[in-house]
Parts: sequence; structure tokens; C-alpha cells
Amino acid sequence: MSGRGSLLKVLGVGFGLAVAVGNTVGAGILRTPGDVAGWLPNPWAFVGIWLIGGLYALLGANALAELGTMMPRSGAQYVFARHTFGDYAGFLVGWIDWISTNASIAAIAIVLGESVSALLGRSASFAAPIAMASVVVFTLLLLAGTKMGDRAQQITSLAKALALLILVAACFVYGGGATAPPPSAATSHVSVSVFAGFVLSAQAVIYAYDGWTGPIYFSEELDDPARQIPQAMFGSLLCIAAIYILINLAFVRVVPTSSLTGSPLAAATVAKAIFGGGGETIVRVIVVIAMPSALNALLLMGSRVLFAVSRDGLGASAASRVNAGGTPTVALVASAMVALTFLATGTWGTVIAIAAFFFVANYTLSFLAVFVLRRREPDRPRPYRAKGHPWTTGLVLVGSLCFLGSAIRSDTKNSLYALGILVLSYPIFILTRRRLTTGPVAPGYVSNE
Repeated sequence: MSGRGSLLKVLGVGFGLAVAVGNTVGAGILRTPGDVAGWLPNPWAFVGIWLIGGLYALLGANALAELGTMMPRSGAQYVFARHTFGDYAGFLVGWIDWISTNASIAAIAIVLGESVSALLGRSASFAAPIAMASVVVFTLLLLAGTKMGDRAQQITSLAKALALLILVAACFVYGGGATAPPPSAATSHVSVSVFAGFVLSAQAVIYAYDGWTGPIYFSEELDDPARQIPQAMFGSLLCIAAIYILINLAFVRVVPTSSLTGSPLAAATVAKAIFGGGGETIVRVIVVIAMPSALNALLLMGSRVLFAVSRDGLGASAASRVNAGGTPTVALVASAMVALTFLATGTWGTVIAIAAFFFVANYTLSFLAVFVLRRREPDRPRPYRAKGHPWTTGLVLVGSLCFLGSAIRSDTKNSLYALGILVLSYPIFILTRRRLTTGPVAPGYVSNE
């Protein structure tokens, strides 16, 4: 083992692009268009909302790129929350991010397992063992070091992008002669107003874009974070937006939005229109190609969050250990073990639903941090300054607050669970901090309280 906290500066823009694309572009883009078509049946609105979602994400990246270059430490939004709002905010953001990331690992793995099982003609019960095996395989791969993780991420993300672009090409080449399936009344959405349809669609699309923060999880591992963080964040978002818009243009080239409405897997509806009975198999192959990049990215990201929390003394100091290849070994294995537990118990869906509240809250805190630090630390070096601040940052901050209110209103039960976690977390934080101040503390810990 190397010294604790010794991450290696061996990553570049290519990795930043790959980890953002790998983490963001997943099963959501194959499924979400069916929901959006129900709320926005007009083809121009249906495609346009994906452009609006991309612009909103770019404004968010504009704000977080300032924080990432200002505080180039691996750990993402945990780092910003702790520095700006103190140890408790960091404790809460870090642990919630870590746990929800592990739940997402389980969710991605089970989607992969289900698709592999279907392609092999096995029963649904075969999906869980495949999912668990995939987590173990990628964990072992990443233990080999950061450079191996970089190569795996770039290869799997490139494979995903190519698979999706091949689907897009097939839609444009063969879509003109496709026979659209009739709309299914059983799966159609309940009619809503134009404004409500726009709001619901915007929520779904922005969730589909979530994941563009990937590069800031590895800030101190980049060769030149001041230059590479903005390049990776903006470059990856442009790639993601292009993929999303092309996919949706391709879908409406093949079938009308009425045929997509309510489809649980819009890509399968489109593929069946082009290729008939073999369409579902093609989509499952695409899923099998697409999911590994997300699995690799989430394991990398989860290990960095636990590493950062532990290095700062808000978690077990053992999790700040790094091997000679730059991998936080204990943090990586712990992340995989929690993901495997979620898979064994089938509880990942509940965890992700509860964490949705914190997902929006974390963005809100980060955007607010830009305002706070501009006032509190005006002279601190900012290699990248958010363009158009305070107006651009204010816009995404207001948007996040609106989404937070919407999340509470649309999923009151899980939002109440999240608020309960907030109440219970403070006594746990106090006990943890008391233990840390009376016992060994990970090197580098400085209290912000």
C-alpha cells in the first residue's frame, strides 16, 4: 500500500469525457422518450425539450466548473458542501452521495443481468447472479489501478456511443419504410395541460442528463484540473446532448409520438417497427453494450466519495488507503460490498427513490455555494469563473429549488423519509465527530465547523 490519500495525477480530458458519458447515458435514454411523448406529443416539442434539458445542464456545469477548479480535490459535491457550509453539510452530502451511488450500481447491474439472461434464454432468476458477477468483475479490474480504470472507461464509453449511433443510423436509413405500431391506450398518459406537460417532461429529461458531474469526482487525479475540468464537463455535455437529440430525432423519424406514448422502453418500440420481432433482441444487445460503462464509472465515483469523506476524518480512516496504482482499495471494495448487499436484498429501488430528494438538494447547495464563496472568498484563485454569474447561476439555482419543491410534492412519502434521515443524521454526525476528536484521525483532516 502507498501512503493514505496518495491519488495519482494520471487522468486527462479523455477520461473526463468518458466518465461523464458513461455515467450519464444509460437505460434512461432508451426508456424516457416514451414518458416525454405522452406529455409533449408535438414532435418539435418532443425533440426540443431535450435541447432545453441540455442547455440547463450546461448552465449547471458552468457553475460547478468554477467550484471544481477552485477546489481541485476528488470527491465532487461533498468537497464543495463541506468547504462552504461546514462538516455536517459535508458529512450528509458525502454519505448520501456514496450510498445512492452504490444503489445505482446495483440498479445498473440488474438491468445488465436481465438483458444478458434474456439473450441467453435463461429465466429472470438468472439476472441477479449475473448482476453480482458483473460488480465483482469490474471491482477486480479497478483494483489494478487508476490507469486500468481509465482505459476501461474510455473503451466501454466509446462502445456505448457507437452502439447508440448505429441505432440512430438504422433509424434514418430504414425508418422511412417502417410500420408504426398503433398507440396503446392502456399505456398512454393521462391528459395534462401544456404547462404541466412541459414541467413533467423537463423533470424527466433533466434526470436523464444527470451524471455530467462525473469529472469533478476525480479533480485531483487530472493532470491539469484548471484546464481539464471545464473541457471535460462542457465537452461531455455537448456529446451527451448530441446523442440524446439525435436519438429522439431518429425515433420520430421511424414512428409518430403517439406510438411512443407510454412505452416502457421506447427504443424497443422503434426497433420492432424497423426490424420486426428481432427488434427487442437488438435493443437488449445495445443495453448489454451500454451498461458496463455506467457500472465502471459508478464504481470509480463511489470509491472517490468514500475516500474523500474518510480522508477528511468523517469516515473510517482505513478507507483513505490507496494502492500503488492509485486506487482507493478499501473504499472501492466497500462500495462493491454495499452494492452487492443491495442486489441480494433487492432494496436499491427504495434507496434511489429516497435519495432523489437529496439528489436535487445537493445541486441546490452547490449552486448556492458559488454565491457564498464569491462573497466570502473573493480573492481566492478561480482558474475558471462561471460565465454570466450571477444570472446563469441564479437561473439554475431557482430551477433546482423548483425541482426540489416538485420532488417533495410528487413523491411526498419518500421525501418525508429523506427529511427523517436529515433529523436522524445530526446525532450520528455528532457521535462520529466526538469519536474522531478523541481517537485517530485520517491525515489531512481539518474541521470546517
